[in-house]
This record gives sequence, structure tokens and C-alpha cells, in this order.
Amino acid sequence: MEKIDNVTLRRRLDRILPKVMKPGRYVGGEWNIIRKDWEKADVRMAFVFPDVYEVGMSNLALRILYGLVNSYPHYLCERAFAPWPDMEEKMIAEEIPLYSLESFHPLRDFDVVSFTLQYELSYSNILNVLRLSDIPLRSSSRGDDDPFIFAGGPCAYNPEPLAPFVDIFLLGEGEEQLPAVLEIIRTSKDKGLSKEEILTELVKLQGIYIPRFYDFTYNTDGTIQDMVVDSRAPQVVTKAVMKDFDSAYFPEKVIVPYTEAIHDRVMLEVMRGCTRGCRFCQAGMIYRPLRERSPDTLLEQAEKAVKATGYEEISLVSLSTGDYTCVNRVLEEMMDKLTSQKVSVSLPSLRLDSFDVKMAEQVQKVRKSGLTFAPEAGTQRLRDVINKGVTQEDLLKTTEAAFRAGWSNIKLYYMIGLPTETYEDLDGIIEQARMVLETARKAGRRNAKVTVSASSFVPKPHTPFQWVSQDSMTVLREKQDYLKKRLRDQRIKFLYHDIEGSFLEAVMARGDRRLADLLEWAVKAGCKFDGWSEHFRFDLWQQGMNELKIDPHFYANREYSVSEILPWDHLSPGVLKGFLEEEYKKALAEVVTPDCRGKCGLCGVCPDIAKTVTYHL
Repeated sequence: MEKIDNVTLRRRLDRILPKVMKPGRYVGGEWNIIRKDWEKADVRMAFVFPDVYEVGMSNLALRILYGLVNSYPHYLCERAFAPWPDMEEKMIAEEIPLYSLESFHPLRDFDVVSFTLQYELSYSNILNVLRLSDIPLRSSSRGDDDPFIFAGGPCAYNPEPLAPFVDIFLLGEGEEQLPAVLEIIRTSKDKGLSKEEILTELVKLQGIYIPRFYDFTYNTDGTIQDMVVDSRAPQVVTKAVMKDFDSAYFPEKVIVPYTEAIHDRVMLEVMRGCTRGCRFCQAGMIYRPLRERSPDTLLEQAEKAVKATGYEEISLVSLSTGDYTCVNRVLEEMMDKLTSQKVSVSLPSLRLDSFDVKMAEQVQKVRKSGLTFAPEAGTQRLRDVINKGVTQEDLLKTTEAAFRAGWSNIKLYYMIGLPTETYEDLDGIIEQARMVLETARKAGRRNAKVTVSASSFVPKPHTPFQWVSQDSMTVLREKQDYLKKRLRDQRIKFLYHDIEGSFLEAVMARGDRRLADLLEWAVKAGCKFDGWSEHFRFDLWQQGMNELKIDPHFYANREYSVSEILPWDHLSPGVLKGFLEEEYKKALAEVVTPDCRGKCGLCGVCPDIAKTVTYHL
């Protein structure tokens, strides 16, 4: 592809925009956009969300890091997203490389091209973005004139399938470490250092993983034999953590998209981390310890954000917002200040045992939408296995409170294929849906509807279930069909996930570097937007597995030994592997571990990594 400047690019772009769906995805210029002088910036970074614009613009990490990097005088941060297939086709035909929305510079012109790794099924989009940007896919093929490829986010805790393509991974939180990375790049450019020399400096930072400094050998059975580490790099990379979360950077003027985003609202992060210890939940392990933001800070952020954006909804986000110690006070004061402006407050992440009537009364003052709760499993036995810590009594008590407070629609999240699951556990899902409907009837909500959503369990790294095999696709399909037949009721809507997609997610989640060849093959064969059912080509993935002689069941459907070296053992969220193994044993024994706010579970994070921070009324 020929090299073009941003003026030529914009001229070509004008020819194709009338021919694509939702051209607003590709033009920039939104309210609160930040445009900095390209020539005056010492380090230019492109933040790429590897999905379509309206999904990416809902991402809180993008909002935070975009504002944070641009708050520094020496750095520039601009946005890019994966183009929808119709746009991609036109861009290729017109020889338009992927570009940023702020200045329309091609991504290859930036010093750093960074990706957020939110979901394993976005991996194909990451490589496709590099391909559309005319940037060599593999690190070994890129030179000093090519940008650094940088990535962070939850999937960075096992990024091995992406390791040959990415120069720098960040484990943990970026508010302090990302500016530190950019500063090293800035000063190193001034000194004329090579890429290799810059990577040697970067690897000294907490949480920075340079995959080229690590190599693996394998046993004849396919498991890892040994890991060889370059003398410049640490044996184990431990995550970076914001210890003073209350003072962490938070953008007051977020970009307001022209086109509707998936989550078109102000998002306030009330706390980071979780103390519950659900054994399937990767986020609950990797974001430890719990750190709360003060009520005063949240109230100030809410007022400024509404004024700067005009949004009519504020979402209080966290892994479990009902567990925020000052949630009722914040809700009450926020509603008192904002109800007159017709601004509503939503709580997207609620636990059955921490939602109460007072909370319900606060959030329904302006408008009511559906409420979502996650029992996760249909029986108490299985909820004890996964350490969910909620009971059927919690479910019925909470839904009754919600129905009496005015709600008519309840959504219940479950997982199928959890370790030790039986058909009695599936029967429990059916029974719970019917009991919630009966609760609605008794509360006078005869028109109530219940949505039952069942996703397939995917074992994730750094969880007590990281060693567990995923149910085969045949078994998962049988379980879906079992629920489908028994949840036929006009008052119940049953939603379920694509089984092939969950299988590929498990392959990538527990994968190693040998999957890189498959990933590259799949992208060149046309795989992209694998998280979108209308674009997911499992047949192509299967073809690639067969041609490359890669056994996906080795990764998804094999029980890993607790004694084997795991592909992610050199990457640490601070949670001890011994703690995870003990939790795995307790799961099989159906023994629960209490919330660590009441009793420390000795996971290894506190106090060495950081300490839990909470606020009280």
C-alpha cells in the first residue's frame, strides 16, 4: 500500500463515506474531542479499540486513558476502531490505510499503537487492524521506523497467543504506568536509542512484559517443559496497581459520540476490585485489592460530567456496585442534585445479597428499566462450588423488593458447564425462573417478564478454575437444548451464547504461543469480528486447525495438571498460585470462602501489592 498523508487520506475518505453504513463511525469531530498539534507532540499514541466504534466508545478504559495521555503536554493520544466489513472493503479498494479520528493520520505514522485486550475473540481484529494499517504483523518483521505495538487489559494476563505480534504488554492499571512508558520512549527518542534499547529500558518498569525476552520449550505431550528468560527481564512480571484510587485521573469531559454508543451515558467508577472471591471470575482475581472512591469525589465527578456532556444517565460502575460501602448515601445525594435535570442513575452490576429496597427506591425516581442479577447457578450446592455466596432466599427477597418498587422486568444471568454441574443444577435454573414469576404475581406484577441468560463456562487464567476443562461442545449443546425445551413460557425469554464462540474463547484464554500461527492463518483467511455471530466463521478456524495440525481440545477440553507449567505462570496479578490451588480443592469439596472484607483469605495481594481501601458513613 502506498504511503499517503492525512490530507490525501481525507480526500479519498470523502469518496467512500456515502457508500457505507453509519458513516458517523469514521469521521470524528465529536463533542469534547481533543485535538493536539501533531508537530509539537514528542510521542504520538493511537489508542485502538479492536471492535466497532459504538462498542469502543462505551469502554471506560478508553475514556480514561485518552484523557489522561492528552493531559500531558508532550504526548498526543488519538482514537481508532476496527472498521465494519463494508467500510474495510471500500478502504482496501481506495487504498486507504486505517487512520485516527482526530487527525486522520495513518496508524503507521504513530510512535505507539496501543490496543485494549478486553476479550479473546477480539484477537483476530487486532491483527486485522495491523494488516489494514500496513504495519507488519510480527514484531520480528518490524523495524525501528515502525510503531511500537502495545497492549493492556484483562487478557494481558495470558497474552501468549498474541506474543509474537505485540512488542509491549502492560499488566495491571495504566494510570501511572502508561505515562511512564511514554516518557521512556520520549527520552529514548531524544537519545537516538534503537527499539531494542528502548525495550531494555521499558522492561524495568513494574507490570511491563516484553514477550521477546521470554522463550519456551515443550514436552513431547505438548505441555511446557521450561521457560528461558533473558537476563534483562524479570522471571515473573507482577502487575502495576493504583494504590491511591481516589485521586486517580478521571476524565470530566468525555467524548459524546454522534452515533449512539452501546452504553451512551456517564460512567463513574465507584470502586476497583472485588472481595467476593467467585472462583470462575477472572476480574475478581486480577483487579484485587478492593479500592473505593470517596463519596465526595464521586458526587463532584457526577456534576461535572453531566454539565460537560449533557448525558441524562449516570452509571455507577464496578464489579459489584451494591457492595460499595457508601452506595446509599451516594445514590441519595446524587438523585437529590440531579433529579431536577431529569438525570437518572443506574447500577449495572448488582448482587442479590447487597441490593435493598432503599437502593431500589433511589434509582427508580426518574425512570425504570430492567434489573439484572446473576445467581450464576441453579442450586445452592453449585453456588457453593463456585463460591457465589448468594442463596435462593436472596433471589426471592431481592426480586420481590424490586417488583414492589415498580419493576416488571428481571434478567437472571447463569452459566452452564460449570465444574461438577449436573442436570439437577439445570433444573434449578428452571425452577428459579418460575419462582421469580410467582413472586411477581404475589407482588401484583402479573405482567412481569423474566429473561434467563445462560452463557457457557470458560476456564480463565489466574482463577481457581484455570485447571478445569471446558465441557465439550456436544455436552454444552445438549444442556442448552435441555433448558430451551423447559423454559417455553411466554413470560420467560431464554437467551444463550454461541457454543463455538465459547469454545474458541477457551482455546485462546488458555493458549500458548503456538496458537499465533493459527491466529495469523485465520486473519489472512478472512476471520474478523469473531464476537459477532453474523461474522464468526468457525469453519475457517477449524480449517486452520486442521491445516496447521493444532488440536484445540488440548487447550479447551483438557484438565490441566496442578503441577504443570502454565503458559501464564510468569505473569502475576499478585494472587498466589498456591491460593488458587487451595480454592480449587475447596470448590471440589463444596466449601465456601468468606468475603475477604470480613476475614483475609491470604491470597497474596495485601499488603505487598496494595491495601484494601474503603469509606464509611
